[in-house]
Amino acid sequence: MTYRPAAGERAPASNMPPTQKPSFGSSNLGTVDIVVLVVYFLLVLAVGFWSMWRTKRSTVDGYFLAGKSMSWWPVGASLFASNIGSGHFIGLAGSGAAAGIGAIAYEWNGMFMVLLLGWLFLPIYISSGVTTMPEYLQRRFGGKRTQLFIAILSLFIYIFTKISVDMYAGALFIQLALKWNIYLAVVLLLAVTALYTVAGGLAAVIYTDAIQTVIMLAGALTLMGFSFVEVGGWDALMEGYFTAVPSVRVPNSTCGIPRDDAFHIFRDPVNSDLPWPGVIIGMSIPSMWYWCSDQVIVQRSLAAKTLSHAKGGSLLAVYLKVLPFFAIMLPGMISRILFTDEVACADPDLCKEICGNSVGCSDIAYAKLVMELLPAGLRGLMMAVMIAALMSSLTSIFNSSSTIFTMDLWKSFRSQASEWELMVVGRVFVLVLVAVSVLWIPIVQASQGGQLFIYIQSISTYLQPPVSIIFLMGCFWKRTNEKGAFWGLAIGLTVGCIRMLLDFIYPAPLCFEEDDRPNVLKYVHYLYFSMLLSFITLAVVVVVSLATEEPSPEQISRLTWFTRFDPVKPKEQDIPVEQSFPGREAESRNGHACHQRKDSASSVSSAPRQSRFMSAVYWLCGMERRREADGNTVAPPAPEQIICSLDEKPSLRQLVNINLIICLSVTFFIIGYWA
Repeated sequence: MTYRPAAGERAPASNMPPTQKPSFGSSNLGTVDIVVLVVYFLLVLAVGFWSMWRTKRSTVDGYFLAGKSMSWWPVGASLFASNIGSGHFIGLAGSGAAAGIGAIAYEWNGMFMVLLLGWLFLPIYISSGVTTMPEYLQRRFGGKRTQLFIAILSLFIYIFTKISVDMYAGALFIQLALKWNIYLAVVLLLAVTALYTVAGGLAAVIYTDAIQTVIMLAGALTLMGFSFVEVGGWDALMEGYFTAVPSVRVPNSTCGIPRDDAFHIFRDPVNSDLPWPGVIIGMSIPSMWYWCSDQVIVQRSLAAKTLSHAKGGSLLAVYLKVLPFFAIMLPGMISRILFTDEVACADPDLCKEICGNSVGCSDIAYAKLVMELLPAGLRGLMMAVMIAALMSSLTSIFNSSSTIFTMDLWKSFRSQASEWELMVVGRVFVLVLVAVSVLWIPIVQASQGGQLFIYIQSISTYLQPPVSIIFLMGCFWKRTNEKGAFWGLAIGLTVGCIRMLLDFIYPAPLCFEEDDRPNVLKYVHYLYFSMLLSFITLAVVVVVSLATEEPSPEQISRLTWFTRFDPVKPKEQDIPVEQSFPGREAESRNGHACHQRKDSASSVSSAPRQSRFMSAVYWLCGMERRREADGNTVAPPAPEQIICSLDEKPSLRQLVNINLIICLSVTFFIIGYWA
């Protein structure tokens, strides 16, 4: 989960506008760096096109779920790459420079949640045979209002928070190193990104994520080595951080002084920036939404060929998530030691001069290390790392948003849509998102002096807990019904929006200002509010569900943890979202009924003769079969089964379970050590 500053927090990380250029001396990219960047782009495109020819892209499951044929290693690498965006390199390093290691609790909390996904939530999603998370809610609760509610909310969160964070951080690095016009840089990046996302679907996204992961880790670990050598080792970091006080700061204030608890993740429950009860409980609820019910993450796990491979992907992601602490956060803290007056500047006027933001300049911590410490060639590698982080996150958002829009919104209003139509809509929506991303740039630039960028992150903080509770109750309490889920969601989101609006109206004071906000903002930390919001939603779901009718057997069978092995198949008429793909019962290997989709005959239906240009476009998108002659002579493709079997080979199940114990032990140890 990405670190998001609290509205009531003492602005630990500044928000440097992409339009400003920090004073980084004469450091710039040389010829060797440009060559490295070009090689990187060619490598990514080669992997993207290779994956396009390797997978079936002309069907719903082939395009949106990569044909459910992925092994554990690309799934795990894609989970990691989708999570670690360019915002992580800016945000985690900046938070480390400003406030110590506290923000890494988001990463380590996510390690537990991705294991919950593999062992508890994913078996339910697989047995239900769904493509999207809103589709799961439609099957579990019936009706359409909850499905549409979640689908629209997910698209809102993706477009207005995730895209903005990554565009901001990626634009900062690109403009810093290449000195390009911001629009030119972003449009070129998005063009490359959209090319293989539109053409290749989820398979191309996952395989390119795998190569991006290797590049990100290689670059980040290299910079970590240079940073520790420069600062003088571990002991020098532990001692030097507390003495890294800027020479110019506001008198009689705490501005610029390192926190006493900088090397602890469990902090004072009342007066700290991350109170420990909130870290344990309040942070876990939004994190559960992100890792266990967010389309971006779950879609990668659903693409695994078996449940064991999906679990293996979760395990790989957990092992990889140990690294951001060492490879991103600690270098950010080292940057404060090496460049104290710039990274830790505490005087508003001086900060404005250094990075264009009077709040602070800790966001430049990672970029400062890259441009000052690394030799030619390695600077190009780190530019590739930042671009890899940006592209992997954007492709994930594009593909998952396209899936939700096509399968949940478009099919709700076009229930008889052919598979051909869905393929076209899915690809066109990616292009729409690319346009939205470009149009979003002025909004990001406009946030330079104000607090818009910080507060826009609170959108997800206040909207995620109710969604988490709905999925949690739907999966693990059979009595939850549609009315309980809908009203719990509606009331929870209303309360969350009220708090969010208050945060916008009453911005957090700077470190030298007096806090005169209302008590609900001043004394109720946002992590505590997350706990309160979760409890309110839970109470509404339980009370309304018990006061109304029980869900029908079709809304429970194979849709909860306790019924995931049921042989009963929900009635087709109860699942309007699937009407355009007539289902048949297919016995899976364990003898349980499993949903199966038939490729639409429209994929091979007759069509007028096309121009060479259109033929090339169809071929690029894997839809060239549209050109085939009359369907009378062409047999429809064999039905493509959604694998709903929860069978695991005993040896593989034992292997992943042993690794589960190892992962949990490692996670408990590192949290306990730094608590």
